[in-house]
Amino acid sequence: MVRALRRRLPGESIVYFGDPARFPYGTKSSDTITRFAVEDANFLLSRGVKLIIVACHSASSAALPELARRLPVPVLGVVEPGARAAVRMTKSNRIAVIGTSATIGSGAYEQAIRRLKRDVEIVAKSTPLFVPLAEEGWLDNEVAEAVARRYLAGLVDEGVDTLLLGCTHFPLLARVMGRVLGPTVGLVDSSEETAASAGELLAGQHLLNPGGLVRHRFYLSDLAPNFQTVGERFLGEPMGEVMRASVGEATEGKQ
Repeated sequence: MVRALRRRLPGESIVYFGDPARFPYGTKSSDTITRFAVEDANFLLSRGVKLIIVACHSASSAALPELARRLPVPVLGVVEPGARAAVRMTKSNRIAVIGTSATIGSGAYEQAIRRLKRDVEIVAKSTPLFVPLAEEGWLDNEVAEAVARRYLAGLVDEGVDTLLLGCTHFPLLARVMGRVLGPTVGLVDSSEETAASAGELLAGQHLLNPGGLVRHRFYLSDLAPNFQTVGERFLGEPMGEVMRASVGEATEGKQ
């Protein structure tokens, strides 16, 4: 998501908060995910943000209504933008959605897709092993291909022509997924659509940065040893300084 935002909105400063101390969100209950997401959002508010993007698909699926109700700034999730992109792409009206157990279990993507196009057939699959593969950097080897075949091989036979990647980690595995599925299935990365929606929202509310200093800040609830490596894999460039910030600081509003 940060990579897409940097490309779409080069004049905006980005404040990123990651919560590796309590990951993975995708295996937790909806109530727990919502509580964590509210605490994470409070931290971002304490840093003076003007828009919050819930880039975690599990948190978007579970917590977006509560965040929108509570927060004094606009809140944007990844589910609705991803659904729009998938509906635009499909020609066969058969879309597959893959994600964590929490995302798939919520039914959020199916609901969002059907609000846009009622006659679409949807195949939803939980594919949790893609997350550790992405974090380990096993993106295009025999292990990644074996897992992708186990999860995805039957989709072409089911007439699916669009695969919605319902997790921030999954685009890193797009090459191996594309090889397994072949050229008849298009892949949807919701981060690009979400970044475009963020630009439209900021412009519509006259919140775009007119110019000046751009400073990206990265905060983590725990300085996990491999975060910088994984983060730079996502970004395709160095991250710079990464700082630790506890959720306790977030809820107390400390600077």
